[in-house]
Amino acid sequence: MAAHSNSGSDACLVINAGSSSLKFSVFQGGSATELEPVVTGQISGIGTAPRFEAKDAARHKIADHSWAAGENPGRPELLHHLLDWIGDTLKGATLVAAGHRVVHGGTRFSAPVRVTATVLDQLEELIPLAPLHEPHNIAAMRALAQVYPSLPQVACFDTAFHQTQPWQSQTFAIPRELTAEGIRRYGFHGLSYEYIAHRLPQMAPELANAHVVVCHLGSGASLCAMRAGHSVDTTMGFTALDGVPMGTRPGAIDPGVLIYLMREKGYGADELEKLLYHKSGMLGVSGLSNDMRDLENSDHPAAAEAVELFCHNVAKQVAALAGSMGGLDAVVFTAGVGENSTLVRARVAEKLGWLGVSIDAAANRAKATRISAQDSRVPVFIIPTDEERMIARHTLGVIAAEALSRAA
Repeated sequence: MAAHSNSGSDACLVINAGSSSLKFSVFQGGSATELEPVVTGQISGIGTAPRFEAKDAARHKIADHSWAAGENPGRPELLHHLLDWIGDTLKGATLVAAGHRVVHGGTRFSAPVRVTATVLDQLEELIPLAPLHEPHNIAAMRALAQVYPSLPQVACFDTAFHQTQPWQSQTFAIPRELTAEGIRRYGFHGLSYEYIAHRLPQMAPELANAHVVVCHLGSGASLCAMRAGHSVDTTMGFTALDGVPMGTRPGAIDPGVLIYLMREKGYGADELEKLLYHKSGMLGVSGLSNDMRDLENSDHPAAAEAVELFCHNVAKQVAALAGSMGGLDAVVFTAGVGENSTLVRARVAEKLGWLGVSIDAAANRAKATRISAQDSRVPVFIIPTDEERMIARHTLGVIAAEALSRAA
């Protein structure tokens, strides 16, 4: 596949790389704002038993390949397979760029950036801020550069959207020298929030300058206060551990608990990390599952308690964020749980009744776009998020800006 073209068949590859999986999408369209995914898929089992799966725009499976026993291709070989498959599948398409979701941009990166050797070295320095995510994001970029060095790559950061927050929202009450070293609140899920910030005014123009709380509720969960489409405050902080309880993460926890576990239980850093990232949250409270669907379908009392604890904290944070930005004009539910759990939306809205939030039960069950009751002072929406589309837009935007700069 050629690396550059100005034809209508230009394609943009979007990659979201994890520790053992790599999710991908290929977008095509006449412009950055008209992009549509033509294929989506993932490579799972990286490092053990890789499997390549893909679906077309209609969600029909069009590829399913597992490597033979004894074969264990690395990331470069797997990406080579992906690129060859894209070339064979999208005949006539020209891959012009690849965009990557990068969890942490630190204080240096406040916007998408073209990936260079210097940028990769700078991202390596951020690994201590996101040790479970950043290394895998970087590994995918290095592997793709090895396989396809002429293909432009763009890094899109989950933290960038929150750079607009006032200093009060970003600062911990710790010695200034530690803050100066970068220990501050960064916030995450920024690509999701940015997509909602673009989508909501299209659906409800009267809310373009409103005070909105967006609830990104999935296995990882956070909330964001947005005023006029800009981040004012958010529940996640220095890491993706803070805020509301999640699938396997506790959310906000008294730091004294960690000191206690270190002193009295002999926990070290690795044990604390495992506890906080993998053993807590809905899984820890229920003792059953980290999946909200399993908990809602269970008749075990601990499952019901986990769901209630989650809804309690989400409602609590909606109210806190409304206070942080000085008002509440709309609430948006998004991401896996936010988009699909009728029960969670109903429970959270019920707890926010005192703020003027009321939802229509039938609209909620039907997963309508607007689910608030007619007499609700605060409109409530379900808006499916699309981080991949946001990455594709950013990626093509960076490439187009470079082309204009060269032409000038």
